Amino acid sequence: MPTYAYACKDCSHAFEIVQSFTDSSLTSCPECEGTLRKKFNSVGVVFKGSGFYRTDSRESKGSSVSPAPASAPAPAAAAAS
Repeated sequence: MPTYAYACKDCSHAFEIVQSFTDSSLTSCPECEGTLRKKFNSVGVVFKGSGFYRTDSRESKGSSVSPAPASAPAPAAAAAS
């Protein structure tokens, strides 16, 4: 279960609580019964390595992106000069 951080708008009391995703957010401060606000922290997930971006995935059929053209061999006339 995730840990959520709250801070009171009235008395500045800050605390963390473990709640289920289905639990409703807290609305009143346990210290002064004031209004609470939920604090949001940075996300602790980092995606490293290959496979996380569209350019890393396999080609799919029906893709609108066409592959890069192969380099053409040099013309015979230019090679003979």
